[in-house]
Amino acid sequence: MGQNLDELFDVVDERDRVTGQLPRREVHRLKLRHRAVHLLVVNRAGKVFLQQRSKTKDMFPGFWNTSAAGHVGAGEDYDGTAVRELEEELGCRPAKPPQPLFKIEAREETGQEFVWVYRVDTEGPFRLQSEEVERGDWFTPEEIDRWLAERPHEIAPALHFLWPMVKPLLR
Repeated sequence: MGQNLDELFDVVDERDRVTGQLPRREVHRLKLRHRAVHLLVVNRAGKVFLQQRSKTKDMFPGFWNTSAAGHVGAGEDYDGTAVRELEEELGCRPAKPPQPLFKIEAREETGQEFVWVYRVDTEGPFRLQSEEVERGDWFTPEEIDRWLAERPHEIAPALHFLWPMVKPLLR
């Protein structure tokens, strides 16, 4: 089924201030700045849950990515979107809300998205939404490092970009 290409996103300026709204298809086609969240789920053993994006996604179908990620819809905020994406993609409601780690400026590696990155401490359980997620699994940070070095073509650009910044914060 894929995404709703008519879903409205806030278009933002270089300071992340809303300047208007356009459908997803236009924001991506025109490479306009918009907003997103990425969440990294970590378990007690220090492993990180990564997901393989559905093959029906409009951007990077079948690539491995952060635990959950998604666009901030028109009128939404980052924190609310983080909770929504965790529930939507992983079917997960942890005891504590996602912890904001840092914000990335809009750039090519993030698809012109301003991105807030969050940490979520939970063991699951997960109910993966098939429209969003092909599959997922737990990986040690060392396994992710090897994967990025040996098979980079399997990993979404955002994870390539975010991993060196987020890895030290996951200990």
